[in-house]
Amino acid sequence: MSTSTSAAPTSDTRPTGGLDRFFEISRRGSTLGTEVRGGVVTFVTMAYIVILNPIILSGAADIDGETLSFGAVGAATALTAGVMTILFGLVTRLPFAFAAGLGINAFVAFSVVGDVTWAEAMALVMINGAIIVLLAATGLRKMIFDAVPVQLKIAITVAIGFFIAFIGFVNSGFVTATGANSPPVGLGQGGSVATVPTLMFVITLLLTGVLIALRVKGAMLIGLVIGTVLSVIVEAIWPLGSAVDNPGGWGLTVPTLSGSPVSVPDLSLIGAVDFGFDLTRVSIVTLVMLVFTLVFSNFFDAMGTMTGLAKEAGLADEKGDFPRIKSALIVEGVGAIAGGATSSSSSTVFVESGSGIGEGARTGLANVVTGVLFLLAMFFTPLTSIVPTEVAGAALVIVGAMMMAQVKSIDLTDFRVLLPVFLTVSVMPLTYSIANGIGAGFISWVVVHALSGRAKTISPLLWVVAIGFVIFFARGPIELLIAS
Repeated sequence: MSTSTSAAPTSDTRPTGGLDRFFEISRRGSTLGTEVRGGVVTFVTMAYIVILNPIILSGAADIDGETLSFGAVGAATALTAGVMTILFGLVTRLPFAFAAGLGINAFVAFSVVGDVTWAEAMALVMINGAIIVLLAATGLRKMIFDAVPVQLKIAITVAIGFFIAFIGFVNSGFVTATGANSPPVGLGQGGSVATVPTLMFVITLLLTGVLIALRVKGAMLIGLVIGTVLSVIVEAIWPLGSAVDNPGGWGLTVPTLSGSPVSVPDLSLIGAVDFGFDLTRVSIVTLVMLVFTLVFSNFFDAMGTMTGLAKEAGLADEKGDFPRIKSALIVEGVGAIAGGATSSSSSTVFVESGSGIGEGARTGLANVVTGVLFLLAMFFTPLTSIVPTEVAGAALVIVGAMMMAQVKSIDLTDFRVLLPVFLTVSVMPLTYSIANGIGAGFISWVVVHALSGRAKTISPLLWVVAIGFVIFFARGPIELLIAS
């Protein structure tokens, strides 16, 4: 007990022990129980990546026709996510969990391996990570971060909220592709909620919303657990199976308890990397463009995600800076190197961390909890797959709603601000890419301000980044032009 004679503040933020002091739990207005709960919620919301990443990576053949083992990718995904999430939590004390980046993994699977082998593709991912670490260590990444106007940083937060919600709507089957030119998407099947899994999403969403409105502690976790239990019961009574075999079935995971809950992880893909690129099959120009695209996607996806999560957690200042930002940017680059080394694709900050933040997580202790659960998931993949994506999708929509509240901090009376903000918020979810949304916002901000008499207010670095995004968006034609 403290021997100080001074009066304690109304809200005592003094550390109560070494763990509290290291992670700054009390200082950030959190508690040990809240951090543990937040870490569990983040894991439950992110657990689908252990299934989804193998589906994406093992479903594509490389230039030699070789594919990756589903089980090995799953084990590597869980291992990398666990190690990087714990490392990030210990180094930065921030509650931002790591996993294989969606978008980047799809680019690797459907674009990169069309020109190189899987081992060479993972080498490119590692090179991308090394470049990001160099940019962060030299301070250039932070300089670019500082050059971004605060309105765009807040817009990125709001856009990520919509993006997270859109992922939840799509994963749950609440929003589906129509297969027609217009409208490209629609409600459920044939314009109605016609499947039991989507109904579970709706029930979980509304139940969680009510619990949060009533300020029930652990509302997010309670909603996820109840939704999962209901789904297991429904599947036991009315077996629906997978949507692959039954149009009305479950998405990525079927909530069943059958079989052994334990499996031995296959770690054979660790170190399966080849830097000896066969230049008789792929040109230097192509390799450079592939790395350029990886760096741009990785760089701005992570920057936007961390900005949004820090703002949501109340850890960012008015400029969008947050504690230990340089360390965070460096470790994020290390995640790309680790992801390439394990053949699980670039490991980066996950937007789903917002679910744990929404539950109250404010420190890196939540990350340690999430990371340990990911490491355990290597051995308990069957249990990890019990939570259906429809139920997890409800948590994502809830988080999206919470993040949307940040829009009130932007003055939208100036159209110079309104248009870039609108493009950022709309392009990100509609193109299913954080980088695309940020790029649209940056380019429009520079063009509109420059041509409306506000050129002097634009940072030189923002000009450079905007030009870089122009190249990023036109990389396909540019690569063809150079190669011809």
